[in-house]
Amino acid sequence: MFSKSELRRQLRRARQQIPRETRQRAELATSRALKPLIKRGKKIAVYAPIGSEMRLDHFIRTAQKRGAHIYLPYITPKNLRLWFTPIDGKLERTRGAGSLNIPQYSGKKIRAHHLNVMILPVVGVDKRAYRLGQGGGFYDTTLAANYSVLQPRKVAVGFACQLVDELPSETHDCQVDDFACELGILSFKK
Repeated sequence: MFSKSELRRQLRRARQQIPRETRQRAELATSRALKPLIKRGKKIAVYAPIGSEMRLDHFIRTAQKRGAHIYLPYITPKNLRLWFTPIDGKLERTRGAGSLNIPQYSGKKIRAHHLNVMILPVVGVDKRAYRLGQGGGFYDTTLAANYSVLQPRKVAVGFACQLVDELPSETHDCQVDDFACELGILSFKK
């Protein structure tokens, strides 16, 4: 089995090679597949895409129109545990965080256990529900901190080419509940 860093390189390369029109169709199909998660008043965390990550603009607009509250991750200095800030129409970008230059937005912050759904970006996901992220550890740390309290539904989102049979996993790696891509939603719930 390949190392996590080698798998990240391979899976990023596959994602980057998706032609623009195919990418746009996949993003729209994935947004449509995610629509059943939208309920009025529900709190849904999404992500600001970096690099070739899947864009969820259509899903975000639809969720807002249907009365869901949308949140983006916020990273505090020297802490891996995420906060989530609401999208209230106008976003004020405050800075990029860490070596990944993750966009940060200002606003009242909440912790993950107050969310109903958390949509997570992936570099890869396997059929055992393990997610391979960018390598910063933000989502795993956040979910591990909430292990003993109510967890939001964790939905990994990416392109079908990012689903693999098995990824290397460690004790700190958290599993997701579902994987959404252009082919639909694969549920891992038992």
